[in-house]
Amino acid sequence: MKLKIPPIVVFLVSGSLMYLLAEFLPAGYFDFFGRHYLMIFLAAFGIVIAGVALFQFYAAKTTIDPTQPDKTKKLVVNGIYAYSRNPMYLAMLLLLLAWGIWLGNAFNTLLAAGFVAYMNRFQIEPEEHALTKIFNKDYKQYCVLARRWF
Repeated sequence: MKLKIPPIVVFLVSGSLMYLLAEFLPAGYFDFFGRHYLMIFLAAFGIVIAGVALFQFYAAKTTIDPTQPDKTKKLVVNGIYAYSRNPMYLAMLLLLLAWGIWLGNAFNTLLAAGFVAYMNRFQIEPEEHALTKIFNKDYKQYCVLARRWF
């Protein structure tokens, strides 16, 4: 699998673009009651999801490196992975949404959607192809049982 950009870099670039958009685009500012509570909830939820997902990979003794899915030793399908095939990417999305709410610019949702589109096309689809090669029927069955994001 040939990936050009690691997911953490895509996450950081997306967050940086969100900041620049909020800083330099004069339109799109929003505020609402409970905005900070929602931001804290999304960030905390994202951190918990990422922590649980990483712990499950470490416990299964399989790679967490998304650029090398061919080194995967075990298909993790229980716990949080029973609900999402990509909880680490879901956690990144939740953190981006929390960041966007903190920045207070509605147009940041477009950049978060761009993150999802990029991840689907250039990260998740190649990963799914590689995992299908490794685990064949087991992975295909897992794809039926668990959604891609949530």
